[in-house]
Amino acid sequence: MAGSRLEKLGTVFTRTRDLMRSGVMPESKKPIWFDVYASFPPLREPVYQEVRQRYGKVRETVGTILYKEDEIRAKFYEAYGNGPQAFELSKLNFKSTCQRFVEKYTERQKRGEVDEDRLFEETGKALLAEGITLRRKKTGSVAQQVPLEDKDAVLTRLQSVLQKMQDDTEAQKAKPVEVQKEDPVPS
Repeated sequence: MAGSRLEKLGTVFTRTRDLMRSGVMPESKKPIWFDVYASFPPLREPVYQEVRQRYGKVRETVGTILYKEDEIRAKFYEAYGNGPQAFELSKLNFKSTCQRFVEKYTERQKRGEVDEDRLFEETGKALLAEGITLRRKKTGSVAQQVPLEDKDAVLTRLQSVLQKMQDDTEAQKAKPVEVQKEDPVPS
């Protein structure tokens, strides 16, 4: 027992006591707590006991916890994915797009809007009005959330970009390409 390092074969006190009795540990190296433990031993000896394995079906002690916000988040991630920007975890006061959506949704829900689908769409429109663009995962566009005035502005902007790209390609075609002729190698 003196050379054993297994906690199962005795307490720290009994192993230290046996090491001192056998002469492996000199009296001068005796731990400080040894005399106190010998004078005031515990009422119940601290002995290692293996934990019994449970047989049969183990019940889950903690049930699933779902909040109303979790349902809103699930719906948000299903419709929009992770949102337009990455999470900035280095900022302490950072709020994700999803969190802003949930807050706006609950705020509008408290006002009395009842229909969940309509409330979901209106919340998306409210975030768009604040400058947060949401892109639907399934459709790939924001067509349902962009008002008509914005659609016209986006369309004219896209047309001007397309026209500019076409002008650039025509200018490149019109520019003569200079080809360097190499001196032929005499044969």
